[in-house]
Order: sequence, then structure tokens, then C-alpha cells
Amino acid sequence: MSGQSTTRTVPGGTAREGGGRTGQRLSGLAVALGLVLFLGGFAWGAVLYRPYTVPTPSMAPTIGAGDRVLAQRVDGGDVHRGDVVVFTDTAWSDLPLVKRVVAVGGDTVSCCQDGKLKVNGEEIDEPYLAEGKAAEFGRIPEVTVPKGRLFLLGDERSGSLDSTAHLTDAASGTVARGSVQARVEAVVWPMNGMLKAPTGFEEVGALSSPGPLRTVVALVIGGAVLILGGAAHGPLAKRAAASRARTDAGTAGAR
Repeated sequence: MSGQSTTRTVPGGTAREGGGRTGQRLSGLAVALGLVLFLGGFAWGAVLYRPYTVPTPSMAPTIGAGDRVLAQRVDGGDVHRGDVVVFTDTAWSDLPLVKRVVAVGGDTVSCCQDGKLKVNGEEIDEPYLAEGKAAEFGRIPEVTVPKGRLFLLGDERSGSLDSTAHLTDAASGTVARGSVQARVEAVVWPMNGMLKAPTGFEEVGALSSPGPLRTVVALVIGGAVLILGGAAHGPLAKRAAASRARTDAGTAGAR
């Protein structure tokens, strides 16, 4: 009839609208969950870890001069043989230093017969040393580490200012456990990743348990993926809807 209007219904329109609303809800949920994971991971990491820049090559090749590391805040009582630690000691320096713990209170330590460090009579395999460096190093007579103290060496044995430079003091070149501020877990710049476990020390005692750094990183990355994925849904859905609209318009015009 003349003057009457008609309404054309696009097949599937209601379903598409419902699907769009569901997609919006899911994308919003993904962004919210992503923010929780991302911010929670960063907050957890900030509480547990501290960044340090190592200024010298005394821990090469494990850690080079200028490398940026992440170190877990730990109590000195939780330190084990093989750990790379950050510490301060007034007899050494007023600045944080990074060295490897090779012996703890009650241990006997010496170096180097057949190019090997010895702890409690056991030869320690040290694959983290540069090739040939252990054989060149022979400055440690047998020393007994006092209780509550740590014997520390740099991985660059020929040039590190470490316990061997303090052997004449009353504590045999050691530092107190309470001097330890943190345990290094990873080199983050350059991105060398997690330090390898010092398995050579397993013969003389348990190693430290790994910290939660991998979990922290997984939370941050997972959160970022969810945020980006959820945020991208809106623009992508609009483009898809516009494309469908053009297709439907073309189909209607052809009729």
C-alpha cells in the first residue's frame, strides 16, 4: 500500500548482536584479568627482587662488567654453597659486591690441585669458569671457615678482589652471613636469562631452591597477552561487523 513503510530484517542479525555483546563481555573480562596478573606480577617481583648493575668483570664470564642482574632478597641464613650473592662488608667496600659462595661455616676450602677447588676434601666441578682459569689459580691454602661466615670467590679467579685478598685477617677472608642482601638469579641485560645451577657443589651439600622469578615473569607476560588480546577485540569486531554490513548491502542490492 502507498505510504506504508516496511522493515527488512537481516537474517541472523539478532544472533550477531548477541554474539557481539558476549564478545564484549569476554574481552572486558580478559582485560580485567590481564591487569590483575600484570600488576600483581610486577608488585610481587618488586617485593622479592632488586636490580643491580655489576661494575667490574670479577664474575666473568657468568656476569660481565656493566651487566644488569635481578637478585632475590634473602636472609643470610638461607645462603648455600654455589650461590652468587650481593653483600656489603666494611672491610671490603662500602658498596654492594657480587661474588660466589664456595664454602660456608665449618667447611675447609683450598685451591687448586689439578685445577680444582676443594671443599671438605671434595673436588668441585666449576663449569661456570672461563676455560683454563681454575688451573691458573692457586692462592688458597687450606682454610677453615668460621661458623656463621662465608668464603667468597669471583668467577674471574685471576683478577677478582675476593676472599683470597683478605686471608690474613682474623676471619680468614670471610664475610658474615648477615652481610648478604640478596641472591642473584638472572642476568636481565644483556638478556642471558637465569643463572645455571651450581651442580658441582651437590657433593658437599644441598643447593638453594630456585626463587619464583620464572613464575613472576610468566604472570607479567600472561597478563600483557590478555590485556592486548582483550583490547584488540573491539576494533577487530567493528571491522568484522563493517565488512559483514558491506557484504549484506551488496547482496541486498543484487536482489
